[in-house]
Amino acid sequence: MTYPWGHPRRFNSYISFSRKTHGARFQKLSIDAGFSCPNRDGSLSTGGCTFCTNDAFNPSYCQPEKSITQQIDEGIQFHQTRYRRAGGYIAYFQAFSNTYASLAHLKTVYGEALAHPEITGLSIGTRPDCMSSEILDYLKEINLSKPVNLEYGVESVYDKTLLRINRGHTYAQAVETIERTASAGIHTAAHFIFGLPGETKNDMLAAAPAISALPLSSIKFHQLQVLKGTLMEKEFAEQPGDFVQFSLEEYIEFIIDFLQQFNPAIMIERLSGEVPPRYLASPGWGLVRNDQVLQKIEKRMEERDTWQGKFYQGKR
Repeated sequence: MTYPWGHPRRFNSYISFSRKTHGARFQKLSIDAGFSCPNRDGSLSTGGCTFCTNDAFNPSYCQPEKSITQQIDEGIQFHQTRYRRAGGYIAYFQAFSNTYASLAHLKTVYGEALAHPEITGLSIGTRPDCMSSEILDYLKEINLSKPVNLEYGVESVYDKTLLRINRGHTYAQAVETIERTASAGIHTAAHFIFGLPGETKNDMLAAAPAISALPLSSIKFHQLQVLKGTLMEKEFAEQPGDFVQFSLEEYIEFIIDFLQQFNPAIMIERLSGEVPPRYLASPGWGLVRNDQVLQKIEKRMEERDTWQGKFYQGKR
């Protein structure tokens, strides 16, 4: 069968698109530039999102006391061992909210990354309420010469959930910012978590049409992982019944059910998350790696003879 995205995988894979378009894999290099968040420093609240601890996701070389250039150099060395076929490198500003600063500071930080001879573009993780018009205009200028990928942490379409996890913004704010970014011609991505407290499986599946309607280029999904040292760890211990705890088999069936209803025009960057087991306060999936989970998902999609967007009803 020929799928609308032009490759044989049963979902619209961002990596497959990149390889087909550019002839190679472009490796993201995580950078911690020392940013904070407005729900950490008291501007909106303190404590940050209840699920958040960046230590579980940052590579060992990624430390804010190092310069941007040093982190890039060490990141290239790290990934050359793991991904020998990388066709280029993208500076990935990942930790916390990477547009939460003055325009002058952002120009210094991004400028240092772009000056590195191995860097072909920027990927910037941030919040929907941390994107001013002047910052977006600046990123639009960069995008004319080197590609920019803006990734917004949205996490849920339900305001009751966003309030409970202390996000500090509404879903309407996320929609408005995503629409502005897409209108600027910038690759627009979003991140969502399945299994947040208070949401049922039906709630999560019912979010598919709303997320599908967003003008996104790509998207990341992953299952909730309750991490040690977070505010959510205490909530999970006290109210475990408020959480949908997916086993690996249950999550595979769930994510396929979701993908069947999901807009086939939106590329998928990630379908599950992975942290070292030592960080987990909730039951994990053992030592199963992300690539193994993906293989299981694709195998099960073949067995079910299904694909992304099979039952999608909206505009493509």
